[in-house]
Amino acid sequence: MTATTRPRLPFHRLAAYQVAAELLVAYKNADIRDAKLRFECLKSAKSVCCNVAEGSGRFTQADKARAFTIARGEALEAYAALEVAGLSGDADEEVVERCLALTDRLYGLLTGLLR
Repeated sequence: MTATTRPRLPFHRLAAYQVAAELLVAYKNADIRDAKLRFECLKSAKSVCCNVAEGSGRFTQADKARAFTIARGEALEAYAALEVAGLSGDADEEVVERCLALTDRLYGLLTGLLR
């Protein structure tokens, strides 16, 4: 199934999911040289996508908020792993800066979903 033939689920319509998916690809392409930081970054970035999707499928505001809160925390953790990699010379600073802008946007979108 290609991206154009996939069914559109509720989370596909959320800008937060779209930005989270874009960040996941950016983190994967960041070429973090430290294996532990790379693992941590990608694990957290994947969790962001999954938690945004989960939150979109929840019915009560409390259930939605729990999933979106976890997604927001995971987004910060993923970025922190990349930033630490950049600070320690295990990732390109240009990539770190590019991901900062996306992470900031995602954080704002997720915060909006919590209101």
